[in-house]
Amino acid sequence: MAEARRTLDLLWFPEAAERKRGRRPGLTVARVVETGIALADAEGLDAVSMRRVANELGVVPMTLYTYVPDKATLLELMLDRVYLAMPRVALPDRPWRERLAAIAGENRRLVEEHPWVTGLPASRPPLGPGLMAKYEHELRAFDDCGLDDVARDSALTFLIGFVQSSARAAVEERAAAGRGHETDWEWWQERGPALEVIFDQHAYPTAARVGAAAGEALGTAYDPDHAYVFGLERVLDGLSILINTESGRDAGR
Repeated sequence: MAEARRTLDLLWFPEAAERKRGRRPGLTVARVVETGIALADAEGLDAVSMRRVANELGVVPMTLYTYVPDKATLLELMLDRVYLAMPRVALPDRPWRERLAAIAGENRRLVEEHPWVTGLPASRPPLGPGLMAKYEHELRAFDDCGLDDVARDSALTFLIGFVQSSARAAVEERAAAGRGHETDWEWWQERGPALEVIFDQHAYPTAARVGAAAGEALGTAYDPDHAYVFGLERVLDGLSILINTESGRDAGR
């Protein structure tokens, strides 16, 4: 209980937490968190450790522990900070599909700017001001859709789940390309001729036809931008059934 309370205090009242423990000139919880974010952005989540962050700040690790108790808490603070900093578009006076597409776009850009967020568990989010501001903003996108509170939360979870899955696939694809130092086009140029020799198109006629058509249309076997646009439209189509049903019920009351 005490550990959970300290984490919440750091999320909501970092300056008060610092005063309780005394200040080191020039060092704050905010600086510690920003340093962790910068490391994760540049090198990935594995690069973030209390020792590494302390080295970046020019202090010994024990000094860092007087500001943030452990790595798990640091990661919570980092995630909440990027949530708080997310640009949020104005939602009123837009059709509901545009509002939900805007929410999806905001979350996709978050992952593009901070790919490491996909490596943190979604089931135990940081219960700080950043998360609450994000959640409030996103729930309001469903205003006037006729959904009760549980359906509204479930619909948002469904939408964000798709975005995170799509964004994670895009991050992995970029990481694979970076490790191999070759583009998708180069990868297929190298393997395509060999595959044509051993691949029996008569045994897999549908795969051969569809794969060739998709590859020609997209210029690659997997296009994360196309997958996102296509998938988002299908997600919104699915939610439209729920929204139209619930809105119809409201109108009939």
